Amino acid sequence: MTDKFHQPVDAAQVPRFAGHATFMRLPAVADAEGLDIALVGIPWDGGTTNRAGARHGPREVRNYSSLMRSAHHMFGTEPYKVANIADVGDVAVNPIDLMDGLRLIENGISAIVEKGALPLAVGGDHLTTLPVLRAVAKNGPVGLIHFDAHSDTNDTYFGDNRYTHGTPFRRAIEEGLLDPARMVQIGIRGSVYGSDEHAWALKQGVRIIYMEEFVARGALEVMEEARAIVGGHATYVTFDIDSIDPSMAPGTGTPEIGGFTTREAQQLLRMLDGLNLVGADVVEVAPPFDLNGMTSIVGATVMFELLCILARQIERQKNRIAR
Repeated sequence: MTDKFHQPVDAAQVPRFAGHATFMRLPAVADAEGLDIALVGIPWDGGTTNRAGARHGPREVRNYSSLMRSAHHMFGTEPYKVANIADVGDVAVNPIDLMDGLRLIENGISAIVEKGALPLAVGGDHLTTLPVLRAVAKNGPVGLIHFDAHSDTNDTYFGDNRYTHGTPFRRAIEEGLLDPARMVQIGIRGSVYGSDEHAWALKQGVRIIYMEEFVARGALEVMEEARAIVGGHATYVTFDIDSIDPSMAPGTGTPEIGGFTTREAQQLLRMLDGLNLVGADVVEVAPPFDLNGMTSIVGATVMFELLCILARQIERQKNRIAR
């Protein structure tokens, strides 16, 4: 540790291709004790309905996160100087038992939350967000800002299977983990199973901003509405990499053309600044379908953008306490 907080390996001293592969080249630690933000992998895709591979996401995002430097060029934020951050490894998973897998993920994230740290997770398919929400919403429902091509509020697949990467937010609403009136989904697009596929979510009060509306209104206006929807209350952020157009992020299980550019994604994420966030994740990076690491570098960069937002929040909280 330097100046009280963990510091990443300096790429000007040790080349990026050398040393241990950890998120942002930070130290690997056994648990979240003393951390403000815990970077954690969830290498599990037991909810995938078609192209599996997101279980390999955390390892490759760790690899490509070595390209991230120490400061945000727009905010000027140096996250490792204002918050104590480290890589706590991967949560335990069970690749052959879906329900046990969900239990293990919830336990792993709960161990982080109970230490007082904010989890910043890399999945894994989008069903991994459900057990994360079970951990962060133990004291009551939270709001959600959800970047995705898909609403993920379907009910069942393949008969009566209620737990897939197409159902996590329906289950989360039913379990009282999310307040649907403070839930906004941005970038939804593509063909659907039926014209009424989103009817249930809309009936609950979920705000769905389709990609066509996003294009018409622009990032600033859309995020102003999203911020108003979640307000100042506890909010979780989930970023499905398939919200990015597959021309820029092909390595994902369910690609949909017509998505965000990487630049638009950065704009959207930076406008999360100042919200009351209880954690965040990046999901559905599937390296087996990637090209030359394109999607993994996007995932790592999205993770860094979220990390800087969380670090700025920690800094503000500490400044208030100091006063």
